[in-house]
Amino acid sequence: MSGREAVAYADGDVALTGWLSRPAGAPRAAVLVFPTIANTTPNVERKAQALADAGYLAMIADFYGVEVPDFPSAGPLAQALRADPQVYRRRLAAALEALRAHAPGVPLATIGFCMGGQAALELARSGADIAVAASFHGLLDTQLPASAGAVKARLLVCHGDADPMVARSAVAAFQKEMDAAGADWHLHVYSGVRHGFTDPGSDARGLDAIKYDASADRQSWSALLALFDEVL
Repeated sequence: MSGREAVAYADGDVALTGWLSRPAGAPRAAVLVFPTIANTTPNVERKAQALADAGYLAMIADFYGVEVPDFPSAGPLAQALRADPQVYRRRLAAALEALRAHAPGVPLATIGFCMGGQAALELARSGADIAVAASFHGLLDTQLPASAGAVKARLLVCHGDADPMVARSAVAAFQKEMDAAGADWHLHVYSGVRHGFTDPGSDARGLDAIKYDASADRQSWSALLALFDEVL
């Protein structure tokens, strides 16, 4: 591994920059990593490197094409991007195509954290040709529910039951949606676990809704690698 490589790509006239982490040898598959609402963070970078260490080519996507100076600045950017679900999905698809260009002939998958978890599921809902889509403490709602037969990917949702950003009713609605679409889904729910449970930096945010959970972090990552071993 020689460090992250910048990957220039675009969504229409919006210039974007992905970050590629390569495995030591030929990649087993390529994984598109959708970051948090704040775009790439140190923890997302660590997760991409962990994928490369496990033998996967990983690329962190760029949501906005501009630097996010701090967490409060991310909200308006995310709101603007997600206002039109078709525009949102086009941005996600642009990242997938950028990764595909660097990974000819290997299967594609996607994972995401927080807003990135929602993004991974949105890409799957859109019918993208991906083998796996995994969400870690991601939002489960959508403006465009999956249609019957649209979801090609195996789905993994790792969710903290005490996450105030995703109510139990939203979890049940997601299950109902995916059953209606005929999707193949796995749902892992961790009791007492809040939002942001994969990020050791969550506790420093000083927000009661967000807290790191080492056990849920380990278990969810193991679940991802096990599913990758089975599917990829």
